[in-house]
Amino acid sequence: MKKILAFAGSNSPTSINHQLLLNVTARIPESSVEMLELRELGIPFYSIVREKEEIPQDVKFLYEKIVESAALIIAVNEYNSNVSGFFKNVLDWLSRIERKFLQDKKILLISTSPGKRGGAAALNYCREQFPRFGGQIVENFSLPQFYENFDSEKGEISNEIFEMGVNEVVTTFSQEIKA
Repeated sequence: MKKILAFAGSNSPTSINHQLLLNVTARIPESSVEMLELRELGIPFYSIVREKEEIPQDVKFLYEKIVESAALIIAVNEYNSNVSGFFKNVLDWLSRIERKFLQDKKILLISTSPGKRGGAAALNYCREQFPRFGGQIVENFSLPQFYENFDSEKGEISNEIFEMGVNEVVTTFSQEIKA
């Protein structure tokens, strides 16, 4: 079984991207998916001064989890047409341990938002940046208008078209990580 690490780039305990992540990871067959909540890690704001003192243990922990995994499922949240400052900070720290911290990692990138674009700007940012860190985006999925298209009580995508879309994306990702 291939080991997959999954996490959302949000520090909110009520993250809609985390809800979508739970839905997506439940669809992954024959793999070992480890969910990690970044908000529970004690990752301080990056600064060159702090880096010179020492890389924080939780950053090292996350880096090792990424290294140990064959693939990643990352749910990226969007604030003001960009990734959140919280998630950008995590990426900054990881890149200071190793510039290619995503080297050879196959990635399923997902996002949702309350708006019509479904986190498209954050997805675009990650699609551009992750290959620079050595990652390979295998598939991506955006769920627009979260509150209209997702049933939080059931943890299900309620829109039939988006349900078919996420199934297709997960199938492609699952086949790719088997290869």
